[in-house]
Amino acid sequence: MVYIQLFITFLEIGIFGFGGGYAMVSLIQSQVVTHYHWMTMGEFTDVIAISQMTPGPVGINSATYCGYTVVHNAGYNGIMAILGSATATFALILPSLILMIFISKMFMKYIHTTTVQNIFMGLRPAVVGLLGAAALLLMNAENFSSPKLNPWQFYISIFLFLATFIGTKVLKINPIRMMFYCALAGLLLLYQ
Repeated sequence: MVYIQLFITFLEIGIFGFGGGYAMVSLIQSQVVTHYHWMTMGEFTDVIAISQMTPGPVGINSATYCGYTVVHNAGYNGIMAILGSATATFALILPSLILMIFISKMFMKYIHTTTVQNIFMGLRPAVVGLLGAAALLLMNAENFSSPKLNPWQFYISIFLFLATFIGTKVLKINPIRMMFYCALAGLLLLYQ
């Protein structure tokens, strides 16, 4: 049954998804697109775009939309697809909920110990790696096209990527404003 597989998959992602929502994106993609083939890369890209535009953590939003899409793609509609959203979301947050309940008091007591500090020191590079993997996974032909397939879309996509990077990193423009500018540029380029 798709609900059991969905629950187990997102429970595993919840257990091993250190670093927050963006770090989970590569784990979610590897499971729902690559391993189980529940979604296409195009559908997954749409899920990530919607997850970033809606309020809330990206990882939880992604689980919610993936759960809905997976169940919908399995042939169910309406309430059954909504149940898929609830299943994936609950499975993703369950490990964190249980872990935080058990260690919240102990964490404050042992935070300054060498062992805990070493654990966090080891997790930091892994989190950076997961964030980098998430960014690289979204840099594909479906999002950027390719110079052979559609050179106009490819070069415009590269330009928008670089402009957004420079705008947010160098010029310190608010990321929300940069998203608005890129959306406006996308609309203008759509009519070319």
